[in-house]
Amino acid sequence: MSEVVFGIDPGSVVTGYGVISQEGGRLRYLDCGVIKSPSRLDFPERLRRIHSGLVAAIEEASPDSVAVESVFHAKHASSALKLGQARGVALLAAAQAEKPIHEYAPAQVKRAVTGNGRADKEQVRQMVETLLGRKIDLPADATDALAVAICHAHASPLAEALAEAGRRGRGRRR
Repeated sequence: MSEVVFGIDPGSVVTGYGVISQEGGRLRYLDCGVIKSPSRLDFPERLRRIHSGLVAAIEEASPDSVAVESVFHAKHASSALKLGQARGVALLAAAQAEKPIHEYAPAQVKRAVTGNGRADKEQVRQMVETLLGRKIDLPADATDALAVAICHAHASPLAEALAEAGRRGRGRRR
C-alpha cells in the first residue's frame, strides 16, 4: 500500500512544501514548491498567504499524513517568534485538513536524509535529489520540505513496528 506524505519547511518569508509517496521502501517524487510571503507585506498578510497556500497545496495533494519541521534556535528572538507563527499556520492548515501531523527536529531531518545531523543545505539538496532520482530546480526551502517528508517516510515504518511490538508485549502480560 502506498502512503502519500506532505512535508513542510515553515518560514515567515518562504515556506517550502514537498510531496512524496512511499510504497514499501521505494520513495517517489510527486510535487514540491514554495509559498512566498514577501517581507514588504505586513506580517498578518504574510501569515494569511502561507496558510491559504498550504491549504490549497494540501487539498491538491490529498496526503495520508503531514510532516512539519519543528522550530530551531534562531539568532534573534523576533526571528524565532515569526518562525513560530509561520509554523503555527502550517500546523493549522494540516489540522484543518484533518490529517495526522508529525513533527521532526531539523537535525533529525538532516540525519534521516544525509546520515549527518549537521549537514548543510547543499548536502540535503543533493541527497534529496539522489533519493528521489530527480533534479529539483527550486529554492532550498522546497528540497528541505521534501527532506521532511522523507524523514517521516523513514520514521513511519519504525514507529509502526515499535507500536506493534508494544501491543504484542501488552497482550502477553495477561
